[in-house]
Amino acid sequence: MSGPAGDDRHAEIHRQLAAALAELVPDDPSIPPHPYLRRHLAQHAAQGRVLDDHHVPPALLPWESSSGLGRLLAGEGDRPAQQQWLKTWATLEPYARDLSPLSRLTSLHLAHHAAMSRDTPAPRPGAPDAPFDRSPVTPLWSDYAGPDNVWALNDADVVSLTSTVPRPRAPHQALLVTGDDHGVVRVLRRDGSASAPPITLHEGAVAHLLTLPGGIVATGSTDGAVAMLDAPRGRPIRQVVRRTGAWVTALTLHRPRDDRSPVLLAAWSDGHLAAYDTTTLKEARVPLPSISPAPALLRGTTGPDGSALLLVAQHDTVTGFDGRTTRILSRHPAPVRTLAAPAEPGLYAVGDADGTLSVHGVDATSRTRSTRATTSCAVTSLAVVTVEGRETLVSGGADGTVRLWRPEGLEPVGEPLQAHAEAVTALTALPERSGTRLITAGSDRTIRNWPLAGTEFRSGRPGWNRVTASALSSGPAHLLAVTEGTTTLVRDIGTGSKRSVIDDEPVTALAWAGPHHRPVLAAALSDNSIALHTPAPGDDPTPPPRLRGHFSPALALLALPGEGSGLLASGSADGTVRLWDLDRHRAVAVFDDHRFSVRCLASTRTDDGVLLASGGSDGNLRVWDVTALAQRGPTIRCGQNIVNDVAFARPRGGAGLRLVTAGQNGTLRLWDPDAPSGHLAEFAPGDGELHAVTAFRAHGRRVVLAAAGATGIHLWDAAAERLLLRIVTGHPVSALRTAPGPEGEPSTVLLATGEAGTMIFRVHHDRL
Repeated sequence: MSGPAGDDRHAEIHRQLAAALAELVPDDPSIPPHPYLRRHLAQHAAQGRVLDDHHVPPALLPWESSSGLGRLLAGEGDRPAQQQWLKTWATLEPYARDLSPLSRLTSLHLAHHAAMSRDTPAPRPGAPDAPFDRSPVTPLWSDYAGPDNVWALNDADVVSLTSTVPRPRAPHQALLVTGDDHGVVRVLRRDGSASAPPITLHEGAVAHLLTLPGGIVATGSTDGAVAMLDAPRGRPIRQVVRRTGAWVTALTLHRPRDDRSPVLLAAWSDGHLAAYDTTTLKEARVPLPSISPAPALLRGTTGPDGSALLLVAQHDTVTGFDGRTTRILSRHPAPVRTLAAPAEPGLYAVGDADGTLSVHGVDATSRTRSTRATTSCAVTSLAVVTVEGRETLVSGGADGTVRLWRPEGLEPVGEPLQAHAEAVTALTALPERSGTRLITAGSDRTIRNWPLAGTEFRSGRPGWNRVTASALSSGPAHLLAVTEGTTTLVRDIGTGSKRSVIDDEPVTALAWAGPHHRPVLAAALSDNSIALHTPAPGDDPTPPPRLRGHFSPALALLALPGEGSGLLASGSADGTVRLWDLDRHRAVAVFDDHRFSVRCLASTRTDDGVLLASGGSDGNLRVWDVTALAQRGPTIRCGQNIVNDVAFARPRGGAGLRLVTAGQNGTLRLWDPDAPSGHLAEFAPGDGELHAVTAFRAHGRRVVLAAAGATGIHLWDAAAERLLLRIVTGHPVSALRTAPGPEGEPSTVLLATGEAGTMIFRVHHDRL
């Protein structure tokens, strides 16, 4: 049976299958469902047009293995209601392919709480999170923005993108090609899965990709080579040329004057230009402009009369070459970073390093001579796409934003989109039956996809809170202090109440101190001082006392342990560690042994007193005896480039002192500062630079280390040297702090803060 009636009958069969299979999913998400359910239940629900949380229960999702839930959701027309759990899982799916079911369950639990209970206290027992009662964590509070529209992940920065349709009438077979800064090229299908194994095509970054006819893609690299890739077959064809001592700065197609066959043009950093036949890949003899011996950007386009025109950008100037002569077309206030050519003949777009976007005509008779718009940062990439039947210019910025513009007047289309946590490195369009999909790549090593047919860009989406500092009080009524932009707030995570304590003032570090049981919030300010606030209801007209002595802002603050201790430690960009007496508001000691910025501090109590550890940009770790006001033991050279964070990791009753450092090189290293070599163990989670680390004890003497990388939090058993749990965050976490759990309950409260927000959750020791 075919036609509408047949389609309805087909859907009804799958609806019945989905409903019956959903009944077989165990209520407990820690129990593995039947393999058939894991692989096919979501597909049955999608084909039956009932892809919702009822037909695909939340307890199935930590085990779901169809590897296409995000694709199934994206393919829905009129989406059914109640897809909160499914949408949450779709955001985590790209990160979760190699995770254990326990890590999947934990990540899903926290992400769903963040999505559904933003800025509110934790749900009570019996709330929708109830199926996850056996999760190793219990969410307490969150305003964290989960990952969004992640299409694929990469283990290196993606610096170039292009799409190719091997068969012109089959846009559903379009392929995406990516190039990264390790010389690797990947070919991806429409759902983000790999069409072929990764191909190491170059010895340097694959900075340029250009689509040629027949699914062939030209690649240009910082190793000076231009090579060809057969994208449908996923294999290299040949290296066309390689210049030593220079790198490829541009690739473009150009139709020479009086010649119907386009040629491939390549530019190198020394100003050399060359043309190649796109069929034979041999050098073509065509007229080329003479340019200065400097890097150049190229863009082949047409003049107002339809004749071929080659645009060349060097430094702040764009010139045009018509096959005979070269003339200056425009000058710009800053170096040109990117060029694009709209379909209308005689127009071109320029993005520069100062954030100016402009559209120009190539001569005085053009309808549009020059239009400019200013963005908030450098324009890093440009592309031309079609939105609602109209040609639209897309710009990517160094701040991770993507913007849409009408080329004729550079009027913005909708709101700026916070597409990436770091700079946008490349843009391309992927054709599909229902319209066009924008693909973006960023320095956060993610590739994201954005449908251009809907309202995503018109209405924008909620942006995450860019957090620069945070601190959590020890409790039992936990107070969260957090700086969002230039506002510092104090929240009671139990009641949800909040109040502002600092307005219109950048803060670089926060810490809760409790001299004589009086909670004091220490805040490092941009004028190099440290302000001491005593949060209390109502407005206090008295200016808070300030500690002065640093010559640069403090990057780390830490209250030292001890009953009624009134000591605060600070580490600054001026390379010093200072101890402060909070009662007398004065400095006690200054340690100036670090060569560069002090980025992190940690402390512990011993039988002999309090020890303070400091690490920083010089790559060194030092331990200070607070009582003696002197360094304890030798300096440890960590070999991790920058030391981003440090924590003490002392098992109860264990002999000796242990320290753990999180390094810029992506490793976590365990140290015995009293041993000759010092180094004991190393953990490399493979999640990029490690920004933060903390430690807590579980089951008496078991030490658990929590480290934060580019996409998640990793819990590591230091003694057994094994990974216990990975929690997907999708955005980098910059700070991890612990606080004790409720008395009598074996748990630890963990604060995780990143520029995408803050999450606070309890880690249950007996469930790890």
